[in-house]
Amino acid sequence: MTFDPGAEAARATKAILESTLHATARGVVVDSPPGAGKSTLVVRAARELAAAGRPLMVIAQTNAQVDDLVLRLADKDPDLPVGRLHSSDPDPYDKALDDLPSVRKSSKAGDLTGLDVVISTAAKWAHVKNVDPWQHAIVDEAYQMRSDALLAVAGLFERALFVGDPGQLDPFSVVGADQWAGLSYDPSASAVSTLLAHNPDLPQHRLPVSWRLPASAAPLVSSAFYPYTPFRSGTDHGDRRLTFGVPSDGTAPDRALDEAAESGWALLELPARHTPRTDPEAVRALAHTVRRLLDRGGAALSEQSPDPVPLTADRIAVGTAHRDQAAAVRAALAELGVTGVAVDTANRLQGREFDVTVILHPLSGRPDATAFHLETGRLCVLASRHRHACIVVCREGVAELLDEHPSTEPVHLGVTLKFPDGWEANHAVLAHLAEHRIPYRP
Repeated sequence: MTFDPGAEAARATKAILESTLHATARGVVVDSPPGAGKSTLVVRAARELAAAGRPLMVIAQTNAQVDDLVLRLADKDPDLPVGRLHSSDPDPYDKALDDLPSVRKSSKAGDLTGLDVVISTAAKWAHVKNVDPWQHAIVDEAYQMRSDALLAVAGLFERALFVGDPGQLDPFSVVGADQWAGLSYDPSASAVSTLLAHNPDLPQHRLPVSWRLPASAAPLVSSAFYPYTPFRSGTDHGDRRLTFGVPSDGTAPDRALDEAAESGWALLELPARHTPRTDPEAVRALAHTVRRLLDRGGAALSEQSPDPVPLTADRIAVGTAHRDQAAAVRAALAELGVTGVAVDTANRLQGREFDVTVILHPLSGRPDATAFHLETGRLCVLASRHRHACIVVCREGVAELLDEHPSTEPVHLGVTLKFPDGWEANHAVLAHLAEHRIPYRP
């Protein structure tokens, strides 16, 4: 049977909305792969709940996510009354919201009573007291929400739809949480994992199609990071093409660009060496690759436009594991006269989408394989931001490093093992990249 991505996505969305609007369970969980339309689902569910006469609260994890949802709702339904609950900080929300007549903004929940939809961050909702609970809530990016944050807001609603990506980075905590490991109320665990541990019979759904990842990327990302919740690309081979107006100059970075344009992936591999975290040669390789991307006049052809779209700086991202690595790349790009390219860590690139990404492998040049650099979600985020191609810059020897450094992390009873683990996911990605390897000897 031919796979129809639109029909499959519509079928999944219909089942999710049916559970949200009509099921008796207190919660509904939706797993979503990268680029599957989480925000689109949240906006549609919010509109349908409001249309059914059920006012709701929406919980997001960052102010940027909140503002994005408000703008999306206003775009889809300009007459829908929406409340933006914000902090008392200076510039607490995107000023674009001031131009939306249907959006009311306040730092006090009482001022927004009676509106169809009220949206804010989990941190702000935690301070809301003495209000009648909402009948419904939607929790966006629920896998990035810690369970203690869910506990702080659980009294504000009766039923909730939890939407998130299980393959992304785990919730962030500034303190150690080993003393709670294995306990059912571990505050550092994700809201969804704790919710399901206490409520295993809640309805669970998944979105089956990634509209971001091309056909060249979805099979690898699905098998390496989502073995139990597989997904397909919404496009087929040949639906998207990346072309260059300027031919290759024969250097390794240009050959990597050609390989990525042809196959969707390229591994620009530097010689094996233990390096400082801000490896100067790797930083220069990243910056030079981006410079050549722009110099060669790249153009992207896809289902979104009948004509090729120029590959501009704002459609390119550089991803790293550490902030000092990102800062070094920004400086190197500035020296080459490149501006407008997003350069940041996996944590900050999470949720964003670009045409082409150039990433530094988290284990490149390292003498060890720590839990931070092996975290499955970090590599998943870096490898799943692109619509057309991903170029990985890495030093040789990572596969050997993985084999020589077995896990030394403590084992805790009662802790569900995350699968796939960092070793397996890294080996799967490296095995695929080996087919697209371009040796680089700067």
